[in-house]
Amino acid sequence: MSKQTYRVCFCFRRKFKLTVVEAPPEIKALFDDYSDGGIMSPDQLQKLLIEVQGQEDASKEDVQGIMDSLHDFKHLPIFQSRKGLNLQAFFRYLFHDLNSPLSPYNTVHHDMKAPLSHYFIYTGHNSYLTGNQLSSICSDVPVINSLQSGVRVIELDMWPNSTKDDIDVLHGRTLTTPVKLSKCLTSIKKYAFMASEYPVILTLEDHLTPDLQAKVAEMVTQTFGDLLYYPASECLAEFPSPESLKRRIIISTKPPKEYLETKIKEGKDDGSQKETKNGSQKATKSVKKKDKGLQKEKEGSEDKTWGKEISDLKDELEAFDKDEPEDGDGMNEEEIEDGDHKLQLSASPEYRRLIAIQAGKQKGGLKEWIRVDPDKVRRLSLSEQELEKAIITHSEDIIRFTQRNLLRVFPKVMRVDSSNYNPLIGWMHGAQMVAFNMQGYGRSLWLMQGMFRANGGCGFVKKPDLLQNVNGPHNKVFDPKANLPVKTTLKVKVYMGEGWDLDFHHTHFDIYSPPDFYTRVGIAGVPADSVMKKTKAVEDDWTPTWNEEFEFPLTVPELALLRIEVHEYDMSEMDDFGGQTCLPVTELRTGIRAVPLYNQKGEKYNSVKLLMRFKFV
Repeated sequence: MSKQTYRVCFCFRRKFKLTVVEAPPEIKALFDDYSDGGIMSPDQLQKLLIEVQGQEDASKEDVQGIMDSLHDFKHLPIFQSRKGLNLQAFFRYLFHDLNSPLSPYNTVHHDMKAPLSHYFIYTGHNSYLTGNQLSSICSDVPVINSLQSGVRVIELDMWPNSTKDDIDVLHGRTLTTPVKLSKCLTSIKKYAFMASEYPVILTLEDHLTPDLQAKVAEMVTQTFGDLLYYPASECLAEFPSPESLKRRIIISTKPPKEYLETKIKEGKDDGSQKETKNGSQKATKSVKKKDKGLQKEKEGSEDKTWGKEISDLKDELEAFDKDEPEDGDGMNEEEIEDGDHKLQLSASPEYRRLIAIQAGKQKGGLKEWIRVDPDKVRRLSLSEQELEKAIITHSEDIIRFTQRNLLRVFPKVMRVDSSNYNPLIGWMHGAQMVAFNMQGYGRSLWLMQGMFRANGGCGFVKKPDLLQNVNGPHNKVFDPKANLPVKTTLKVKVYMGEGWDLDFHHTHFDIYSPPDFYTRVGIAGVPADSVMKKTKAVEDDWTPTWNEEFEFPLTVPELALLRIEVHEYDMSEMDDFGGQTCLPVTELRTGIRAVPLYNQKGEKYNSVKLLMRFKFV
């Protein structure tokens, strides 16, 4: 089809010629440099892969694989592989999946033999919820979806059922409808290792009587069988490695306590609810203050569609410091100290034996919570608010804690819509388990998905050495807020995009004309590196060509994620979403690459891609 027709009103129609897709001038010049007489030979392609694409180990077999893959385009006049490629065939190679910005082979390449505490781990929050935190349906389907996408930490909240003789999974004291624990466990066993062979950690929030704890122990043991990991001792001196735990399921929860029915009276429940309500009101006022005047009206409308813009961590922390939330504002399942041995007298021994990673808060305040015990390791959970408050005064202590122990960060209680927060605040302080609502689609989740595209998508990403190192006579650790020198500069050139006309109806973006696309490119990382920039909008074109270049100086490239978004400009209404992706900077392949884009949920489009160039200087 060479033309598209759009209806302007009842009587008139407008016709637009479809732009013929052709290589940008720079690509044509590159082809001329590496070809003779309009043909790029296999040897010349190999030379280009090494010199331009940075693939120093490119072999003749790799070249032949490219040649063979291009024969799938039967409608193109591609030459026989013994002769080489013409310009059109070379252009198709540049847009091919083999030319992706990350390795197309999804191989695990990080050292997987270090303790678990040395890795960022793909972590879910309330993994059983299909929607919001108050009234949605609980199901094993979101658990299955998480495991299939590579999530390695699944959270289940266990409560007695209505007859007190079985276990339900639900978000307690809400209107969420329960799902049977047995159903969730069966699905976990079936799907645990489909996306990755590395361990699945099952974090259990326990609200059960000792007899039901014993029933859980029986169910877990019978369901998982040999997949279940049993610790050698009740307290671990060091966590085992992901490599040693392949295809194992690990239980993590607090050491069991006597059922708290007698401890938590109705009056206390009421008081807790009032406190939560007051905390919610306070947080709501705080959020309103921060949001006021920060966004234009149009940008605010866009936030509702694809998620709020990632917050500036520096501004957020300063605002939080001024708000000074009370200690009760971040209550969670581990608020009752583990040191109360009286509550553990009637605990199920079978249940206790299953716990490989002990969780909980020590008696006392923050200093005790993050105290490093040289003889044992554990897991600590903090709400995003608690972490934000803690890093103001104890940033280095938290990083020291995470060098041996596990830190889990979870969304604040006011996120009833299952939204998420900026994960970088946890990662740059060494938190391994930054727990996210996987149904909370938007920019924060895109960052999470981007981080775990690294290391072959196995769900474990080795933390950079800077978070594990201790330097100098004063045992200094990494400071995310420090003014550091630039280590490298990433140059990003956005050439063009294609595929929207194949994946969308021609009136999807604009009923009166072809779309006006622009691209946003930026970095999410430590505060000094975080920035967003954008191209001009190209009017009325399904295959826009921008040819714009951006530079991003990076002080901590090890924690940087490249953010890419495409939007369709609309003068009168909010801009439309045209695709997104997020890529770990340390794993970018240099050269000219075909960057596939994803929808709001993180599902890859069939055809939509950008042609971009990456270079480090």
